[in-house]
This record gives sequence, C-alpha cells and structure tokens, in this order.
Amino acid sequence: MNQELKERIKQLKEEKDAIILAHYYVDGQVQEIADFVGDSYFLAEKATKVSASVIIFCGVSFMGESAKILNPGKRVVMADQYADCPMAHMVDLESIQEVRTACPDVAVVCYVNSTAQIKAASDVCVTSSNAVKIVDNLPNKNIFFIPDNNLGRYVAKQLPDKNFIFHDGFCHVHKSIHKEEVLRAKEAKPGALVLAHPECTEDVLLEADFVGSTSQIIDFASASDCKEFIICTEMGIFYELQMKNPNKKFYSVGHRQFCPNMKRIKPESVLHALESLEPEVELEEEIRVRASVPLQRMLELAK
Repeated sequence: MNQELKERIKQLKEEKDAIILAHYYVDGQVQEIADFVGDSYFLAEKATKVSASVIIFCGVSFMGESAKILNPGKRVVMADQYADCPMAHMVDLESIQEVRTACPDVAVVCYVNSTAQIKAASDVCVTSSNAVKIVDNLPNKNIFFIPDNNLGRYVAKQLPDKNFIFHDGFCHVHKSIHKEEVLRAKEAKPGALVLAHPECTEDVLLEADFVGSTSQIIDFASASDCKEFIICTEMGIFYELQMKNPNKKFYSVGHRQFCPNMKRIKPESVLHALESLEPEVELEEEIRVRASVPLQRMLELAK
C-alpha cells in the first residue's frame, strides 16, 4: 500500500478522533490499516468499548447500523455507502407478525445480518459465533430464526429440544460453495482439514472437520497441528489466517467465495470517509431504541 496514503489516514484519525473497525471479509489492505479487525460479534462488542467519537466502519450497512444502535452518541461513518448485504433484506415485518400471531410464545431470534427495522421487531440478536449459546439460554421452546436458513438449521441441530421455525434467507457467498467442490478440494489436498462457516448448506457442513464463525475458524486453524486447510467461507479471511499462520497453507474450494459488497471497500474509501465524515449512519430514534434491546440482550447472553 502507498505509504503516503497510510500516513494520511493515520493523521486524519488523530485529527478527527476516529477509529477504524473492519470485518474479516474486506480487502487485506483495509484490514492492514484498521485499528480492530473481527467478526460481527467482536465488532458489535468493540463498538461499545472504544473511546473515539468517530467510528469508520469497513463492512456492510447492517454492521454500521449495529454500531450506531449501540453508540447513539458516536458518529458512525461507512467506508462505502453502497456496501450492503442482500441477506439483510430477505425478511420482512409481515413475516415476523404472521409467526407471532400463529405462535404467541415464540422467540424471534434475529441474526445480526439484518436491518435495524428487523432487529427492532425481534427478541434477541445472535451472530454465528454465539447463536447456539444464546438460543440455548432462552426460556422459549419455540424459536423463529431469521433470516438465514442455513445458520438456523445448524443451530437447530445442536438444540433438538427446541422447536424451530425457519426462514428462507441465505448468504449468496456461502450458498455458492457446493459439496462437489469441497469433495474435489479434499481429493486434491487429502491431508487438509475442511473448515466451514455455518452459513454454508448442510451437505457442505457434513464434509467439514470443523464448523464455526470466521473468528472461530481462525482460532481453530491457528491452534491446530495440521499445516493445510480448505476454507469454506469468504476469502477475505485468508489475510488474517496467513498473517497468524505464515507456515501453514490455506485453500479455497472455488472462485465464488467472494462478496462483491465487502470488496467495494478500499484504502481510498477509508481515506474519503475520514476526510468527509460521510456517509454517516443515521437512524430514526424510535427504531434505534427498539433495535438496541435485542442487541444489548445478545451482548449480555453471550458473556
């Protein structure tokens, strides 16, 4: 990366009292200049603990919304205004109301990959790293898991005593990873362990040696004695995997492990966000207050 660009970003962070948060799926050069890099849960938690008055968020829109929901007094600025998550828009308020009417004692469990409006209509939020723990701790037997069908089914398999109602949302990146590709990768690299994200389809998860969130995959690979891994999630994770494990090898299963929205964010985008402090995340206060309840409950139940 251009050293002048890095120095300018560093200077602006000090001038604007700003901090940069980045998701593992953004470009490696952006992760390099971030103050904190992590998965959705880590970033949601970290946003509540930083002292800076400005948060520059390198991720998709629902992540910036979550940071603003939890930090109404801070200025949250997206590094790219068009970086969005299709899954976040795959559930609507009508679907939630229909299930609540049919099943009054249901707990609406909302994956953090959702809009502020959907969070506001939910009982608790979860991430892929804490979903099993949080749902297990809920007193409700009936669970409406939104919007991701694959993660919901993975959680349900771990908690057979709960009654799950599933939605049909999905992550297009993880859904595009097919069992046949995983089998070919295993044949090509017979000594490699398969590490998969629970947003993948069940037939892919059945081929995995380990299933976990992005941070859990990184931790597993770093602690393992194995030297080769087949990674079934978005390829932005490779930057952190290789930084922490320079003597290990990591392989994808195909060319589709790529989120175009996450990859919109470049160092130049971060520089522009710092210079202009735009686009700023703005939410209606009523929605923000209501959405903060399930997010705060997530942070409490995940401890």
